Amino acid sequence: MVEQDFYELLGIQRGADDAAIKAAYRTMAKECHPDRHGGCADQEARFKAISHAYEVLKDSQKRAAYDRFGPAAFQNGGGGGADPFGGGQGFEGFSDIFSSIFGEFMDPRGQRQNAARGADLRYDIELSLEDAFTGIEKTVTLDALGTCTACKGRGCAIADHCAETCGTCGGAGKVRAQQGFFVVERGCPTCRGSGQVISDPCANCGGEGRALNQRKLSVNIPAGVDEGTRIRVAGEGEAGIRGASSGDLYLFVHMKRHIIYEREGTSLIAECPISFTTAALGGSIELPGIDGKSVEIKIPAGLQSGEQLRHRGSGMSVLNGRGRGDLVARMLVETPTKLSKEQKGILEQFRAVETGDECPASKGFFSRIRDILGA
Repeated sequence: MVEQDFYELLGIQRGADDAAIKAAYRTMAKECHPDRHGGCADQEARFKAISHAYEVLKDSQKRAAYDRFGPAAFQNGGGGGADPFGGGQGFEGFSDIFSSIFGEFMDPRGQRQNAARGADLRYDIELSLEDAFTGIEKTVTLDALGTCTACKGRGCAIADHCAETCGTCGGAGKVRAQQGFFVVERGCPTCRGSGQVISDPCANCGGEGRALNQRKLSVNIPAGVDEGTRIRVAGEGEAGIRGASSGDLYLFVHMKRHIIYEREGTSLIAECPISFTTAALGGSIELPGIDGKSVEIKIPAGLQSGEQLRHRGSGMSVLNGRGRGDLVARMLVETPTKLSKEQKGILEQFRAVETGDECPASKGFFSRIRDILGA
């Protein structure tokens, strides 16, 4: 399940204060409330996502956990939406919140392998609107710490087993220091939390069991992703020290500008200039659909500039769901700037027989002006 960044959902910066978060939520919630959109399923899903993001970011402790771990901070085995502060889901109580944020300094139960875990990686990927609509498999090239090929991740130069118990921490992977009334635990600086030291380290990796290398990775981008969507690829980050677990890879999606369409959620917006005669008499235009099929937009007679004509089900794919959004044609009536003598003559004839009833809004406006002026 791909989940959009909470800050992106609310349209705020990561350093936003509580007042800015609350104001952004109120604006967004009012904008996409299902009651304002006739019970639209897309808007209802967006409203729920915005509400969930606000519930996390308005709480300082939940926000701190999210800033470090992202949505994974509130999940247990893929169970999204779990409360990290109760019920044993995601975290195991108040003390674990701080141990997860501040690491081994406060976690008396921290495992050695966590200290040697590889770092998470970020990769920014740019997609066209068409790729985001269909979903696509992309190959990314990563320059990062991977398993050392010389020692196959063992860290030893020759022997398969050259690891010895660390003399500094006695194999615990942690050391304690007294500071006044407090005892602070931290990862052992000698063995870096692994509890062991290498007596005959590999020359290629210095005994870490990992070295900088380049690798290619194929990743599947699901249909419906948007600007700011974050995709987690588990275990594809930096390699851990001497076989410890690898970090994760996070793909951040960025969208290329489209030649015709602007995107708003699952809707595609096209600004369509039309002649004033087409607006007056009616007609139709064809737009290239994002799926490769043409879409006919019928224009009713008497259309006004700025009106929007909607073609249901011709927009973007719904991320992690079914169906599609809408294609919206925003009509812009263009006044002609170059007229032939014959065309001018025809318009002059039309003006000569105008009664004012052809344009009721204009007639009413100037009627009110005359009333004010007493004319």
